[in-house]
Amino acid sequence: MKKITFTFVLFFFYLVSHAQDIRSLLPSPAFSNALGKIVLDFRFGYHTIQIDSLSSEENGYEAYASSVTLPGSTDNEILRFHSVQDTTATFQASFYQGDDQNEAVKSYKSCIHLLKKSLFNWFDRTPVSFSGKEEAPDPNLSFASTTLRVNNKDDKRYKNFCAEVEMAGDVNGWKVYIIFEVKPLETDAGSDN
Repeated sequence: MKKITFTFVLFFFYLVSHAQDIRSLLPSPAFSNALGKIVLDFRFGYHTIQIDSLSSEENGYEAYASSVTLPGSTDNEILRFHSVQDTTATFQASFYQGDDQNEAVKSYKSCIHLLKKSLFNWFDRTPVSFSGKEEAPDPNLSFASTTLRVNNKDDKRYKNFCAEVEMAGDVNGWKVYIIFEVKPLETDAGSDN
């Protein structure tokens, strides 16, 4: 009986010690809640979370601050485009800006992981998440992009809605950001329908 009790106690301590590791792999509730608010507000063109104007129209778009921010990000902006080809709005959150490519890659992979592991409630309270194939960064290139789509096929408003995680490097350093936007599926890109 003592061996069974001792084994149970060791197993309990093992589970408790690894519980922190398991929690660190999951997004915080604050991240999932903010993500849900951003995704669901897409149907309103992000107008209900838009606050102060950050810039006037230049280069064909205006930038606005957001009342909702993704935890871990430094800048959260709503961009409104004003051209003949594009009158949409996007939500953009910056997660890394610096000179270290390795840190940029870590941030890029972390953003993809956070999006894929976050669950948030859809309009009808069913839990939904993002899914898609991660595009691994090529160390010889200064750009990487992964497109993730919402796992809800029923709502036509979200047919082409996606979260795009981008990592870009130039003479000013590396940037990693998530963009919530409308982007046609690759299979739809060549069709005229």
